[in-house]
Amino acid sequence: MNNSKILLVEDELVLAEIVHESLNSRGFEVVHTDTIHGAKELYYNILPDIIILDVMLPDGSGFDFAKQIRNIDAELPIIFLTSRSLIQDVVKGFESGGNDYLKKPFSLEELIIRVKALLSRNRILIKEKEEIKTIQIGSYKFQYPLGILSRMENKRTLTTRESEILHLLLLNRNNVLNRNSLLMELWNNDDYFSGRSLDVFMAKLRKYLKDDPSVSILNIRGQGYKLIY
Repeated sequence: MNNSKILLVEDELVLAEIVHESLNSRGFEVVHTDTIHGAKELYYNILPDIIILDVMLPDGSGFDFAKQIRNIDAELPIIFLTSRSLIQDVVKGFESGGNDYLKKPFSLEELIIRVKALLSRNRILIKEKEEIKTIQIGSYKFQYPLGILSRMENKRTLTTRESEILHLLLLNRNNVLNRNSLLMELWNNDDYFSGRSLDVFMAKLRKYLKDDPSVSILNIRGQGYKLIY
């Protein structure tokens, strides 16, 4: 199984169903919504590895949503789906943070190839950032910047943002990591949208580390977070 999570935002329900089934058959975990509002909620809930995003949606523009995502995560791959073909629309798509652009109608095989290419490229970029190091976290091993968290036979590949947060917690082990400093370091702002996203990431990391009771991420009220083990 691929295990990569895809957020599919598409209001043409027949097309969405076809894309959903095709990607599922290749081992991807696909979650679909047909609105920007739904996309925002799902983004926080599933923390996808890639977004496939229609440009024209009932409650807003995919371009605008992509810009919001880019304020939170600079590396999350985004593929736009659109019936528009004017060069200015293509340029706007890339300027708003898109990594790729597919014009409807498109080949499902082409979409799948582009999804795989972007996911692979994103992982390679992470690998090239710095030398890989293995850090022991209780009974877990964390390979950074690969983002691989393992315990005995179980292995999980973290998203880029999950990996960066865990690394910062490790650098400040047994000390408080200031919440606002963390937001500014990774999101370059400390607004509500980013703060809520951080809360979700922390909840995910606690879940990933729950099998070792000696490892805890504490919420220090009014200050930030402390990783202890």
